[in-house]
Amino acid sequence: MIDVILGLQWGDEGKGKIVDYFAKEYDLIARFQGGPNAGHTLYVNNQKVVLHQIPSGVFHSGVINLIGNGVVLDPVTLKKEAEKVAAFGIDLKKNLFISDRTHLILPTHRALDKASEISKGNQKIGSTLKGIAPAYMDKTGRNGLRVGDLLDKNFTTAYIKLRLKHQRLLDNFNFQEDISSWEEEFFEALEFLKELNIVHGEYFINNYLKEGKKVLAEGAQGSMLDIDFGTFPYVTSSNTISAGVCSGLGIAPQQIRDVIGVTKAYCTRVGSGPFPTELETETGEKLRKIGNEFGATTGRPRRCGWIDLVALQYACMINGVTKLVMTKSDVLDTFKELEVCTSYKVNGKETNEIPFHMDRQKPEPVYQQFAGWDTSIDAAGSFTDLPAKMREYVSFINKYLGVDIHYISNGPGRDQIIKIK
Repeated sequence: MIDVILGLQWGDEGKGKIVDYFAKEYDLIARFQGGPNAGHTLYVNNQKVVLHQIPSGVFHSGVINLIGNGVVLDPVTLKKEAEKVAAFGIDLKKNLFISDRTHLILPTHRALDKASEISKGNQKIGSTLKGIAPAYMDKTGRNGLRVGDLLDKNFTTAYIKLRLKHQRLLDNFNFQEDISSWEEEFFEALEFLKELNIVHGEYFINNYLKEGKKVLAEGAQGSMLDIDFGTFPYVTSSNTISAGVCSGLGIAPQQIRDVIGVTKAYCTRVGSGPFPTELETETGEKLRKIGNEFGATTGRPRRCGWIDLVALQYACMINGVTKLVMTKSDVLDTFKELEVCTSYKVNGKETNEIPFHMDRQKPEPVYQQFAGWDTSIDAAGSFTDLPAKMREYVSFINKYLGVDIHYISNGPGRDQIIKIK
């Protein structure tokens, strides 16, 4: 069987910590989509570590980690990550495996990402400029290079052919930046990548499942950034929802057991795009400051707002969520009043559905007010230890969503997680 952990908002829900918490219960952790724009923050030996492509189970002894075919892989970022991980005594040659079908991010993909974003002017998507969208475009355009191609004697020829195609596109953008240093780094990183375990990912993971091993699929970004079901066009370039597990790892739908959805006790978003509950006020700034809401990958300040149950219910529906994890609940400790978005007003009518084009239809949030608990919860060890007003907040969310919160994170510490059920 395979369980899934994924984000239910616009990313940055704290999935890394949650995967790290559950990892010891599994034999294999697998990333199924996304690229180095993901930033999963962990605390190991009281040290902060940010992983971008390596699965979050890497610090657990005996746990195998797989980068699946649904990921787009930047070898340069991977090499830098590996050096950080190695400082903790982790040998990636023993516990990291990479699907040969995983597509590579080339230096020219990064250049195309930058050139495209610059050309959009005031209508920027908010790309992290990591080359992810161009890499996925080459994948769907059947032009991309994959990790398995590194083992082919004709790799350099294929690389030059694709680079020339990209150069013509860059010329159209009038992109003049010298990327020769990027290429030098890239080819050095390829040599490192070839030393790792390159496998037939779909057979690798299915053999684990046949042997009765426990597998955990780890998502990146969040459900509202899904290329099909997110707030298009302000989305990422992959399927971030549970359906992406099957295509991103090569496993059958009936193999999936629990879908564990992660949500903050409030809501954030990085970059451009619609965000109905955004607070461009002192309250929003307070959330940002207390929650340290700055991107793990880019350092960009995150936009902050109240929890949006319309979007959250939608995410639970399309993912088939069976369990919820609420993170960063301690950030709300000093708020005397809280608000929860329970519906939208669109064109003067109230609705509980996500509009087709949220950016154009501009839904207005309808809130329900709650009294804050106004006390620290960081020492709580059980649900009954939590303030009554917080338990009311959690119970309301459970009832609205029809899915229960099973775990609450009440602090940044690795073990600051309360199991409710």
